[in-house]
Amino acid sequence: MPAFYPSLFGALLGLIIGSFLATLIVRWPEDRSVVGGRSACDTCGHPLRAWELIPVASYFLQRGKCRQCGARIASDHIATELVAGLVGGLALLVSPDIDGLAGAAFGWLLMTLAALDVKHHWLPDRLTVLLALSGLAAGLFSLEPGLPDRLIGGLTGFASLAVIAAVYRRIRKRDGLGAGDPKMLGAIGCWLGWQALPMVILGASLVGILVAISWRWRGQSVSVDSMLPLGSLMAVAAFPLWLFQTGSGGALY
Repeated sequence: MPAFYPSLFGALLGLIIGSFLATLIVRWPEDRSVVGGRSACDTCGHPLRAWELIPVASYFLQRGKCRQCGARIASDHIATELVAGLVGGLALLVSPDIDGLAGAAFGWLLMTLAALDVKHHWLPDRLTVLLALSGLAAGLFSLEPGLPDRLIGGLTGFASLAVIAAVYRRIRKRDGLGAGDPKMLGAIGCWLGWQALPMVILGASLVGILVAISWRWRGQSVSVDSMLPLGSLMAVAAFPLWLFQTGSGGALY
């Protein structure tokens, strides 16, 4: 089998899963069904045919518009499909086996949480719990890091940010972190192990600095009260760390 086949499979699988996740990201915050009934245009409700549901291709075939009402299809949808395809392709490129499939699932969950955090400042408990449990389940299959490191990572990740949030609230008399951020770091710890947590925070901080610089460059004001989606920043840092961790044989320390 040619070496690029697993990566190609991962990319194609990612495009398909990304199409579903894009719908979930749009509909879940609006308390709309994600799986019930036929797929339809979010603007006019026009039921979509099979050829209108082909990931990425349908967007360009329809020129980014609904055939029925002409409403623009949100660019977020195709972006989600492309990112999910990239995640799947990279995961299977680094590890063309069950570890790669697990890593792809890790990346897809991170991507979904990141999108919800950016758009709605919301990290759903159901998704963060799923992220944590799937990480621990991967440890049961003897995937690196081992289950003990993952358990410690989950507890340490949650506790560290929970303590920081409590101290900040005590001193400043207001919240400095969202309630989902400690859970998010704990869930990431269940995948990467406790040794990777400082790198996750460092990576998230660097990404946050780049985001703040881009805001200033576009003329937006940036202050100590500016809200940055920490969950999204941690997600952006965590998947590349998984790629490095897996590609280097599990050594982040």
